[in-house]
Amino acid sequence: MTAHQDILEKIRLQLLVVNPRRRNGLILYKPYHAEFAGPGSIVGGSGDLDCQAVLPVGDLDLVVPAAPEDRQRGYLTRRQWIQLTRRITEQAQPEQRAKMILEQFEHYFDTKAIARIPDEAFSLLVGVLPRTIKEIREN
Repeated sequence: MTAHQDILEKIRLQLLVVNPRRRNGLILYKPYHAEFAGPGSIVGGSGDLDCQAVLPVGDLDLVVPAAPEDRQRGYLTRRQWIQLTRRITEQAQPEQRAKMILEQFEHYFDTKAIARIPDEAFSLLVGVLPRTIKEIREN
């Protein structure tokens, strides 16, 4: 079993929180799109039953929420990350969406971490073709 499959199996079995004290996150591949769960976000449970694959970003650390308040905070944080992505997808121009998602990731992660994220992952986050991401990365 690969590390990615191990992570997917863990989130299928329990609720976990992306460590809020690290620059890390998890891209969750869904049937027709992808979602990013950044630091502090809860992952797993009924909200991620349709998750088909995962891609860790940065030095991923998933922790078990210790109290109900930690779970609630995790859900709120996950919602904020989803809303950030939604605001990007509201841009009409695909090039603008591609540029904005790359800029957002540049705020949180180093160049090496971003380089490991495939164009397809970014494209599924904001609804553009992978070649659009590639073009923006090259410019």
